[in-house]
Amino acid sequence: MIRSSRISYMDKELLKELRMRVEIADPMYKGQKKLALRGKDLQAIPHVLFTMMELEVLDLSPAREACLDFRLPLVPPSIGKLINLRVLLLDTNELRSLPKELSLLHSLERLSLSNNFLSSLPHGMARLQSLRSLHMANNRFEAFPLEVCDIVCLEFLDISDNHLVSVPGDISRLSNLRTLLLCYNKIMKLPESLCDLTGLECLWLGHNRLKSLPTNFGQLVNLEWGLRYSSSVLENNPLVHPPIEICRKGPDIINNYFRDLEGIRSITTPQFEHDEFQTNDTDSELGQLTAREETPMAEKNVTIKVTSPEGIEDKSIS
Repeated sequence: MIRSSRISYMDKELLKELRMRVEIADPMYKGQKKLALRGKDLQAIPHVLFTMMELEVLDLSPAREACLDFRLPLVPPSIGKLINLRVLLLDTNELRSLPKELSLLHSLERLSLSNNFLSSLPHGMARLQSLRSLHMANNRFEAFPLEVCDIVCLEFLDISDNHLVSVPGDISRLSNLRTLLLCYNKIMKLPESLCDLTGLECLWLGHNRLKSLPTNFGQLVNLEWGLRYSSSVLENNPLVHPPIEICRKGPDIINNYFRDLEGIRSITTPQFEHDEFQTNDTDSELGQLTAREETPMAEKNVTIKVTSPEGIEDKSIS
């Protein structure tokens, strides 16, 4: 009993210390209650932290290079108790998985997971219907996590610097998306449905394996490529349709390219094909006529009349 009382006392003191470290003056978060843990605290997160229901911002990312020796190896399932969290920062740790309890954070607006070792997301992510910003750069995703396509309130999605080879057609469900960063992957083709995201303002596709863009790419009229083009936009792709020189000029020029290309392909009209068919028939008939006219003399019977001086006709047939 004495030991239990002592632990309770220590927990209270630790909780008191943690509450003293809560700040509300961070201008990035507009007076929200923020707690940041650094150094050794990341290797053993105090369990009393998960009783701090008042927290709105929790930063568990090493902030400085000096702190990189201490990284978070896992996220405790107790994270699901902090139901008032609006921002959770877990960048630059050693996370290889996330607990399914993460999906209980229904108030979460920003989740930052970049610079870890993640290859999948937990089931239930679709419940995070307040999530606006999701950062997953520099992880080990080989397949686009389909759970993300169900977070329909997303406005910012960064899944750059992974190992993606494709983008699912269901990405069109993210109709509120304004920024989509897909650069530094291995993407070979984009779905036509990507062009349904007409609210996109920033789209980075550089350093992939794209040979062509979707034919309806011109629908993305809000892209700021013409004003803020950078190497991350489309450079270092083996683009053929359109060529990179066209792409650098923005969506309007890309749209003109595909329109002109379609115009060239449509030159072979049904009337043209009909006229061509008739021409071929005429050529065929002329060919047959010529063949008849050029029948060799050896194949014909010719009668030749020869009259001698005596007036006698002699018929020779050859």
